This record gives sequence, C-alpha cells and structure tokens, in this order.
Amino acid sequence: MTETLPKDARIYVAGHRGLVGSSIVRCLEGSGYTNLLLATSEELDLRDQAAVNQWFDVQRPEYIFLVAGTVGGILHNSTYPADFIYDNLMIHATVVHAAHRCEAQKLLYLGSSCIYPRECPQPMKEEHLLAGPLEPTNEPYAIAKIAGIKLCAAYRRQYGCNFISAMPTNLYGPNDNFDLESSHVLPALMRKFHSAKEQGEPEVEIWGSGSPTREFMHVDDLAECCLFLMRHYDDGQHLNIGTGEDISIREVALLMRDIIHPIAELRFDASKPDGMPRKRLDVTRLQALGWKHRRSLREGLEHTYRWFLDNYEHAVAPKPLRVHPVATRARAS
Repeated sequence: MTETLPKDARIYVAGHRGLVGSSIVRCLEGSGYTNLLLATSEELDLRDQAAVNQWFDVQRPEYIFLVAGTVGGILHNSTYPADFIYDNLMIHATVVHAAHRCEAQKLLYLGSSCIYPRECPQPMKEEHLLAGPLEPTNEPYAIAKIAGIKLCAAYRRQYGCNFISAMPTNLYGPNDNFDLESSHVLPALMRKFHSAKEQGEPEVEIWGSGSPTREFMHVDDLAECCLFLMRHYDDGQHLNIGTGEDISIREVALLMRDIIHPIAELRFDASKPDGMPRKRLDVTRLQALGWKHRRSLREGLEHTYRWFLDNYEHAVAPKPLRVHPVATRARAS
C-alpha cells in the first residue's frame, strides 16, 4: 500500500481535547506530524456553518480527522435526546461540507458501533447497517452517526471527495469521561471501584444485570488505526474498528475489581437498563488490510488506571453536557 499522508500536511483534528481526539494528536505527533490545526469548542462552534466555513477558508486543512461530537452514556442519551441528535447532525454536516468547499485531500469520519440494530446478528458486519430497529436508549445519537456515514458517501458520490468512515467499538483510555452522570461503562466502573477503595466501602453497585457483553478497545489502538486508514484506505465502504473480542459486564467488573479493589463485593441493580444484549464487531475487513489491535484489555485497563491516578483532579472534574449557552462541548466519540 502507498502512504498518502505527507509529514508536512496541514492536518485538522476536530475534537482534539476529547478521548479520541487527544489520542490522535498524540499519535500524529509521535509519528512526526507537526503541522496540526486545532481549535477548541470555545474558539470554534462546529454547529455554526458560517463559522466553520470561515475557519476552513483561513486554515485550509488538507487532511481532516472528524472525531468531534456530543457523547455520553445511557443516562445522558436518554435525558438529552434532542441535544444528542441536533449537535451531532450539525457537527458532522458543517465539517464535511467545509471540507468539500476547501477541496481537502481526505477526511476520516469516525462513528460508533451503536449504528447497528439492537438485535443485530453477532458479530456485527458492515452490511448489517439499517437492517433493523436501533437500541432505543441511544437511538438519536445512533441516527446522527448513521447520517454522518451517509453524508460522507453522498459527497463522495456527487463530488468525488475522498471521505471515508470508520465505526469503532466501545473505547476507553486517558482523557476519558469519568463523570458518573454522563460516562460510559468502563470509566464509570473505574471511578466506582476507586471511590469504594478510598472510602473503605465493601460493595460496588453496577447498573443492569451484568449479562450483556461488550467489546472494548484502548483509545491508543484506535488512534493508530485511524492514522493507518488515513494513510492507506480510500474506499467508500465504512469499516468496523475493534478487537473482535467481547466480554460480559460482569466479567469486566470482576477484572476491574481485581485491578483496583480486590476485596469488594459486586451488587448488580437489575432495575437499571442493560442496553443492547450484545455488541461485538466483525473486523474481518479491517484485519484483511493488515491492521490489528495491540493492547489486551487488562493491559489497557491498568494503563488507564495509572493515568486516572496521576490525573485524578482533572479526571473527576464534573463534565456537564453544556459548557456555555452558545456551543455544546464537542468531545471525541
């Protein structure tokens, strides 16, 4: 395969302060890319087409990692469905359209494995998209992500833009959201077990029955994959990014307990929603290109917990859905 990402390219990472975006920035810098274009959500409201057009006209990015979005766990998805669908639809649309206007060389749009139907066959293949009803607890977010895939495909078909899409599995790692009101399952569990250990509590409550299975990938593996795809992949078919391995919530809670608070007892609250019963991606197409993840789940969790301890004050700071009344905080998805 031919590498198509020059070291001096003007590269825009949309959502660079979030879980995924910050990892992509680290990966790019570690690979020798220094001409990075970055803007915070306070500096650039990605829902404002005029503002985004103006920024693109000045900065002229050549390569774009579109990893910005409004994200959260089951609670926030259920509480703020309008915010999740509106913000994400607008963020995707403004950046993709501006990339077309300024004739960017390439754009990588990152979606989510939640795009697949609730009762999707396992493992979930790319062709299962739109094959059935979505999981109700995150339907607005999933619809916005599906729209992003179709948006990139439409610009590719009508204008010949080299816009590609990839759908990662559940992610975790440094700069994750550890706010119990809005976080995903792994950072929520990590904070719960840490708090129980610090406070000498013998029990940790876990949402749901513990029976659903999930696939988890360390965000640094994802960042390496995104750089690989930006360099080597030019097809219109969206690609799954994952490990191809899943684990039950009960099992991952036991693993987290073993790492953080070995004497804790687990108490599952079955009155809380489980979400999709199973989520595992088929990564056959990705692995056929020559890429595979490097980090085991235990290794990744131990690395993340060390980061959590080293950055505790930042990690546990409240993460409100909105930071000011004009622009919603754009976090990597």
